[in-house]
Amino acid sequence: MTDAVAQPADQQARTAPSLLYLVKRTEQVVRARLEQVLKPAGVTALQYTALTVLERHDGLTAAQLARDSFVAAQSMADMVRTLEARGHVDRRPNPANRRELLIGLTESGRRLLAEYEQPVRELEQRMTDGLGADRTAELRAALDHTWRRLL
Repeated sequence: MTDAVAQPADQQARTAPSLLYLVKRTEQVVRARLEQVLKPAGVTALQYTALTVLERHDGLTAAQLARDSFVAAQSMADMVRTLEARGHVDRRPNPANRRELLIGLTESGRRLLAEYEQPVRELEQRMTDGLGADRTAELRAALDHTWRRLL
């Protein structure tokens, strides 16, 4: 009888989606919802991510910004041109290396981030609704831990 009880759990474990699938599925829906939130601003989720990175670490090279924003260097070059044309970022020579340009957040970029801070926070709240503060903190810690293990 114990085999009959154990089989459904074993079968369930085999048919459950992988953790990798669940993470990717979550990332996809977060990105889609973030795109909806940001549509009135005329920026994409990836552009918004780059702006938030600059908010935390102003004055990055394109390569650093690409790594921290999860995009390829070529994509970042196009993104920086777009954000610069819209007045959200600027580029200036690096005092330590004149051949290198540092990307900075402009006042326009700061205003955009301030304007969308609450709607983005509400999206995050929607994502964690029902988890409570402790489980949300655990989720944050678990995601950070898994990211660090894969570096």
